[in-house]
Amino acid sequence: MAEGRIVKALSGFYYVENEDGIFQCRGRGNFRKRKITPLVGDRVAFEAANKTDGYVLDVYERENQLVRPPIANVEQAVLVFSTQEPDFSPLLLDKFLVHVEANEIEPVICLSKIDLLNEQKEEAMNEAEALYQSLGYTVISTSIFVDETIKMLRPYLSGRVSVFAGQSGVGKSSLLNALKPELNLATNQISKSLGRGKHTTRHVELIPVDGGYVADTPGFSSLDFEGMDVEGLTYCFPEMRKRMNDCKFRGCTHINEPKCAVKEAVEAGTVAKGRYNHYLQFAEEIKNQKRRY
Repeated sequence: MAEGRIVKALSGFYYVENEDGIFQCRGRGNFRKRKITPLVGDRVAFEAANKTDGYVLDVYERENQLVRPPIANVEQAVLVFSTQEPDFSPLLLDKFLVHVEANEIEPVICLSKIDLLNEQKEEAMNEAEALYQSLGYTVISTSIFVDETIKMLRPYLSGRVSVFAGQSGVGKSSLLNALKPELNLATNQISKSLGRGKHTTRHVELIPVDGGYVADTPGFSSLDFEGMDVEGLTYCFPEMRKRMNDCKFRGCTHINEPKCAVKEAVEAGTVAKGRYNHYLQFAEEIKNQKRRY
């Protein structure tokens, strides 16, 4: 019995890679009964008579798992957000950060299309970059037309399994083409009327890049907070996480409680009000989600 990693799932087949190459496999017959769905990134046991006729026999325990995109055992999430076309969205970035923090995946914020910035927008983006760096996040500003910015991204990919994630049209596939031109991934222009891109990636696939793997994933513009409570949400905001023990009440939600260290920090300007407002919005979404269930 051989072992490997699923690098692509397409049309009912799982493509498993190990030192002997890539094997096209089907899932074991009893997987559905056992409620097992293999994911790209899974480490698996399989058997194959040849490169095109194999079966995945077992899925090993996962370190983590994302629902959207459906992928497992990710070490790092490169969150690609364009500065223009579509416009930079701090709200959506914070939602993505919560999503990856909740799954204990290390985020790298990649700001794309910096070549499109005018002077006024550049100043605003510099402020945003400084804010996220002050929270301990790695922020890289890139343009596919500036080789030096692409070089800055490469060391973060080496030897790691990374997922490129972000809404449609931000330039994920274009960045991957710049990192590895022979990929020739499909890209598309932004819809001027909708202000967002078309989906150019149709499936999740692990691509070898710079000694690591990168998952180019279908674009999406919304995330839910399935399985999360408000207390867990606090842990996904670094600036709140480090102040939570200074609140008067244990389990403080930083919303209505008195003598809340987080609310005091917001008033003092040491916690960004915009980030706090996003926290309140996410907390409300979580409450509404629980009511629906």
